[in-house]
Amino acid sequence: MSRKHPAPPLTVLLGDHPHTRPLKDGTVPVDGTVCRFPESSPLPPAFARMVRDLAYDICEMPMATYLQARDAGIPLTLLPVVLVGSTHHRSLTRLPEDPVIGPRDLVGRRVGVRAYGQTTGLWVRGWLREEYGVESSDVTWVTTEDVHVAQYVNPPYVERSAAGRVGDLLRSHDVSAAVLGPKAIGGQGAGLVPLVADAEGAGEAWIGRHGTIPANHLLVVRDDVVRDRPDAVRAVYRALEKAIADTADRRDGSPAGRAVTAGWSTALTACLEIAARYAQEQDLIREPVDGTAIEQATAFLDA
Repeated sequence: MSRKHPAPPLTVLLGDHPHTRPLKDGTVPVDGTVCRFPESSPLPPAFARMVRDLAYDICEMPMATYLQARDAGIPLTLLPVVLVGSTHHRSLTRLPEDPVIGPRDLVGRRVGVRAYGQTTGLWVRGWLREEYGVESSDVTWVTTEDVHVAQYVNPPYVERSAAGRVGDLLRSHDVSAAVLGPKAIGGQGAGLVPLVADAEGAGEAWIGRHGTIPANHLLVVRDDVVRDRPDAVRAVYRALEKAIADTADRRDGSPAGRAVTAGWSTALTACLEIAARYAQEQDLIREPVDGTAIEQATAFLDA
């Protein structure tokens, strides 16, 4: 008589957030499923491993990386979990001692960004075009890293630097401004000032216009895992949904606090479609994205 072998553990790569720690430490169990939670510090190399090698079963994933992976035909399904998000008008920065410039002054200038496919850069270039008429091609984007999706080739207005960090580009005066993500703002970006005078107000105005908050990090699962182990994927999703609800009192009313959610909503679908429109305008992806079709692909979560 053959003995049924237990299913292997799911490998679930999550960043270190208040709403993911309960899964990692077992406070919120993943019912019926054994999970391994490998760590990656910093996180970006794990994103590249996921889209290049399908290294994990389930993985935290930046919005822009997901859109580019989808455009390249990489077999990943988006799950409706926003792990990190915020507005990004404060993410476009300059040195405080440099001459004051505004967003429109960037036409013909050089701007530093970690990678052209970085999600913060996607959102910044989106509002630059939308609010100030600055096209992506009006600027030379100077990068310090490659994009995560290996198949993607940067546009001709993107230049690679040998500098170690984006802040170094700014402090060496190689660029006039720099795009820095949320963590970098408080690290290498300490002391820098935003080009937008009332960055917080501008961000809230963007939310008011669009009815959504920009999502930075979402969650993806390999298509073969959805096919072969849908119950396990549902279990991970429901555990994250519970952890997000259980930690709600640790988040404030800022856009970053309000962005963390689980479950499809009109706001999340709108966020996905706006990000995809921005990505297509910026030559990050080729094809338009139907948010409703992506939502329908996760109908198995409701089973």
